[in-house]
Amino acid sequence: MGKRHGMNEFFQALKQVRLRPYDYVVVAVAALVIGAFSYFALQQGGPAQSAEIRSDQGDFVYPLDQDRELRVAGPLGDSVVVIEDGSVRFTESPCRDKICIAAGHLSHSGDWTACLPNRVFVSVSGAAGADSPVDATAF
Repeated sequence: MGKRHGMNEFFQALKQVRLRPYDYVVVAVAALVIGAFSYFALQQGGPAQSAEIRSDQGDFVYPLDQDRELRVAGPLGDSVVVIEDGSVRFTESPCRDKICIAAGHLSHSGDWTACLPNRVFVSVSGAAGADSPVDATAF
């Protein structure tokens, strides 16, 4: 009962606060800044050139312009990774939840997915250049 009473007092105090015109300007500018940062942080990477597959067997790089099906061994069994039409995806995996398969086609530089229980990681990379949205200072 004490929590509810405290919340009522909070809302009563909130009703008494009056915003001035510049308060609205500050809120609008903050929303624009957050929106701009979100847009640039979430936009897709550049053109993809290769698929990188990491597992207990090692690290392998394959071009995305050559279609192929790969069986990658892991502790639970084989995961099947397919490269076709400039994208890469998991098609089979021995893991329980199949989140890696649900990730679908990866076709932009910076896209990645992993089958954590089977210790298989797949990422897409492209040419690093001056127009790349992510550089070494981002980390």
